[in-house]
Amino acid sequence: MPRIRPGRNRSKNTNRRAPLLLSKMAPEDFNVRPAEVKSIACPDCRTWRRIMGDKVLKIREHCVSDKVAEGEKHTLCPGTDQVVEIDIDVRQWQAKQDRLLRDAMPQDNRRAAQQFYKPLPAPAVPVSRIKAEVTLETARQSYLAHRKGCIRCVKGTHCTDGGILARRYVLALQEEPARREAREQLERQEQRTVRKQTAPAVRKAQWAKHGGEAVERANNLCTTRTSGSLSEFRGPGVPLLPQDAAAHDRRQAELGKQYAQMKSPATSAA
Repeated sequence: MPRIRPGRNRSKNTNRRAPLLLSKMAPEDFNVRPAEVKSIACPDCRTWRRIMGDKVLKIREHCVSDKVAEGEKHTLCPGTDQVVEIDIDVRQWQAKQDRLLRDAMPQDNRRAAQQFYKPLPAPAVPVSRIKAEVTLETARQSYLAHRKGCIRCVKGTHCTDGGILARRYVLALQEEPARREAREQLERQEQRTVRKQTAPAVRKAQWAKHGGEAVERANNLCTTRTSGSLSEFRGPGVPLLPQDAAAHDRRQAELGKQYAQMKSPATSAA
């Protein structure tokens, strides 16, 4: 017949010894974790026993030997009903014990406190659902590759993905003239930009190579010049000296006298 364990010890009796202080015991000889059953290694028989009670903590009643069920004499251990006082900081003790357990554990068996599970890779997206730049060649190659490996796409019939790829290929065929025109227009615009950027340097190099006077003479020989025009580059020939020098001097003298008369009243008034 299996032995029935006694219920919770509600006796107020003690072994009349001084309370057992946890601060004077080895940290590994007791367990007072909040989420676990409190237990302690009995200082007399060195066996692990439960700590009973809510306010007054005592070591549970136990025998000296664990073989009572086999017929040995039932002898109480002197450590029965030993009062225990928790005079330590439970959080610090628990942190120290956790650290000792991690240090004592083999390196291969150590695990992080928080496990980070690598997510499983998502299945590959079918070619018919890939949203990328669709050109005539890429649409054609995708369609032919699908037809080659699909057993449901026979003659004029298509599967779901084959139908999508076929419509994409037809749409690319319809849009190809507009794409070609856009590419040619872009190329012409790039060529114009390059010519605008290189034109000043090209003209400067040509002018330095052929020389200004030689170009001017060659240009003057092309068309007949009007009278009084020396060159298209220099403009018409304008006289630099007056035709009648005496008349010019008299006119300048008269203007000088008029200027002196206009200035003299202002000077006298001041």
